[in-house]
Amino acid sequence: MFVVCGEALMDVYMGEATSTGMVMDARIGGSPLNVAQGLARLGRPAALLTGLSTDAMGERLLASLQTEGVDTSLVVRSDAPSTFCAVSIDARGVPRYALHGEGAADRQITWNTLPALPPNTRVLQLGSYALLVEPVGSVLRALAARERHRLLVAYDPNVRLNVEPDLERWQAVVAEMVALSHLVKVSDEDLAMLYPGQPPEEAAARWLERGAALVVVTRGSQGASAWTRAGHASVPAPEMDKIDTVGAGDTFQAALLTWLDERGALTAEALGDLDEDALHALLGFAARAAAITCSRRGADMPRRAELD
Repeated sequence: MFVVCGEALMDVYMGEATSTGMVMDARIGGSPLNVAQGLARLGRPAALLTGLSTDAMGERLLASLQTEGVDTSLVVRSDAPSTFCAVSIDARGVPRYALHGEGAADRQITWNTLPALPPNTRVLQLGSYALLVEPVGSVLRALAARERHRLLVAYDPNVRLNVEPDLERWQAVVAEMVALSHLVKVSDEDLAMLYPGQPPEEAAARWLERGAALVVVTRGSQGASAWTRAGHASVPAPEMDKIDTVGAGDTFQAALLTWLDERGALTAEALGDLDEDALHALLGFAARAAAITCSRRGADMPRRAELD
């Protein structure tokens, strides 16, 4: 079982103006939710550990998870409101986000409400701003510390300065999580925010020294790179008719985990042993998956058969 931890929300796309307002299109979203649904679409058993409201948005989020085949036994319900994110897409197809989540249900998990992990859990996937907001952030970071010697811990910072503008706080949490994680996937944009002027390969080398076994850096239209103690590889991005990049990084993460699972490589030792050829195949699989998502509007992630 892959247990994905973090936020679940609605992405509300800002559309055309009307005489009385504007058209809006609400879609299921949230980086951890996307990863969980991406894993399920790729044939992996996945559960989402999050808080969901009992309001209309929360009910729709729950229904989507169930329809996609994601295990919802770790969902904590409350009457706190749902988080939603206003999304506008610029001329390049790059999304811009304005989050509305103060006091929302996905932030309210505490040690008293944290559900027990299923006995068959093998991977704990964490990431995004849920690790910085309270009380859920402290709980999830402590959960990773508790489980890192028993499970594979995967992490994607997914930096959102519009949620937490304090860059030093992001840097502290990222440093803490890198030391607890075996697989770290990060975008070059996140690295540029976290460590201005530092080349990705230097950040990767430092993270490997601090305990990560596999570091992956995605570079958008420039492809992706990966590092382990056994090798390094880079791949270009596949050609595609891009609509937008919403959910591309989450798709990439789900595909990384899927490829590793299909090859029995979900241990820290196995990750560290991935050589150039294996890393090239891993990145190529994940890049193809992300390209499919980019060719469709929103976080519409591929099924496993689309990657055969």
